[in-house]
Parts: sequence; structure tokens; C-alpha cells
Amino acid sequence: MTDAYFEFGTPADRWDRAQMFFAAKEYGTAARILRGLVEEDPRNTAVRMLLARSYYHSAQLGRAERELRAVLERDPVEHYATLMLGRTLERQGRDADAAPYLRLASAMSGES
Repeated sequence: MTDAYFEFGTPADRWDRAQMFFAAKEYGTAARILRGLVEEDPRNTAVRMLLARSYYHSAQLGRAERELRAVLERDPVEHYATLMLGRTLERQGRDADAAPYLRLASAMSGES
């Protein structure tokens, strides 16, 4: 597919298309669409979170970490981003780095 496909349509059209690809487990394709949406609106938490999830599921863990940190920089109490950052760090074998995020996510959910 050409880049035009990933950039075609309104932001709402592209968001719907990215969600469709994510649901179909085509995480790389979803990420290609979502990157453009993040560039257009870097403050959109929902788009950044789906991009982070796409990166996580396609084993692009460094990119997932970067997106999750961007979300948490703007919204430090975003529970799912906190949990997901902990899981992303864990998956990279960085258990010591992951532990504080996983503890915080557990406390946020009332599990501790």
C-alpha cells in the first residue's frame, strides 16, 4: 500500500480505519495510520494509546514506551498507560524499571 492510503480521508475516517486494522490484529498497519493522526493532534490521548498498543502488540517496544511516556507526561494519573508502561518495560526485561509503574497501576485500581 502507498502512503496515500494511510493519509486518505478525514481524521475520523482514518481513526475508524486504524481501529479496524487493530481489531483485525494488523498492528503495523494500524500504527502507520495512527502515526499521522498523532502528528496532527499530539494531545489526543485515545489516538496515542491505540498507537502505543499497536506498537506493543507488534513488538515495537521502544516506540510503545515512548508513546506511553508522552501520555503520562500530559496525564500522570492515566491508569491504563501506567499499567501498560510497566508491562512494556517488563517485556523488555527491565523488571526494576517496570516495578514502580506496576505498583502504581495496582494502587490506582484499588488492588493493593
